[in-house]
Amino acid sequence: MSTSRPLLDVADLRVDFATPKGVVQAVRGVSFTLGREKLGVVGESGSGKSVTGRAILKLVRPPGRVTAKRLSFDGIDLQACDEPAMRAIRGRRISMVMQDPKFSLNPVMPVGTQIAEAYRLHGQGSAAEAKRRALEMLEAVRIRDPERVYRAYPHEVSGGMGQRIMIAMMLIPDPDLLIADEPTSALDVTVQLQVLAILDDLVTQRGMGLIFISHDLGLVASFCDRVLILYGGRVMEVCDAKRLGEATHPYTRGLLDCLPRIEAGHADLPVLRRDPAWLEQGI
Repeated sequence: MSTSRPLLDVADLRVDFATPKGVVQAVRGVSFTLGREKLGVVGESGSGKSVTGRAILKLVRPPGRVTAKRLSFDGIDLQACDEPAMRAIRGRRISMVMQDPKFSLNPVMPVGTQIAEAYRLHGQGSAAEAKRRALEMLEAVRIRDPERVYRAYPHEVSGGMGQRIMIAMMLIPDPDLLIADEPTSALDVTVQLQVLAILDDLVTQRGMGLIFISHDLGLVASFCDRVLILYGGRVMEVCDAKRLGEATHPYTRGLLDCLPRIEAGHADLPVLRRDPAWLEQGI
């Protein structure tokens, strides 16, 4: 990839859903660029985070309608790609870890078979090579006894291990971009930190781009390089992750103020007050 252009360039992305009660605007003019870095996307439930990730991969189906002034990946116009062209990009060059990824696994296939299948689908290697690479990926995501886990079925592994297996499956084709949609939301804090450390190592070692979708501002501030704050399908603010606490937009300040703090004692948490004008003032 040329260093003179971003890995992903999104301009005025819009996603509408036609319903019996009218058109619902899920994403309203989102714009951002992404290099080989970790970009956090945060906001309340319904703010358009997951739909934005799916729209990039052209996974929004009717009655959803996606438009954009520009939707470019490594110089490729994704809007001009037909379905066969997108299938060559999905997984192989852009992977996505869905919410509750353990439940994306096929319950009647051993997890190793599923990881190896992802490699063969995109890498066209032999069965022996696919198994070798699958075992290597299980080791890369810090799973003990990868031979045993390779033969296990999804119901035989824990939630944290299921998350790691899905990450291994998405990374085995060696993509340039990983979209992770709240991959740690159902995990306890210890396992959550382990999974984030794995993602951090893999992104750094492979020089990938990462879009990390979350509702946890503290987590994103400690893990990502930049943060995109969404409200009602619009970008309210873009911040340096390390300076998220200095954000100025009232929506971002409201989200930060709603975080519980030990030093606050038993005081009630503030209630986020939303302003309809924000939807007209996004960037």
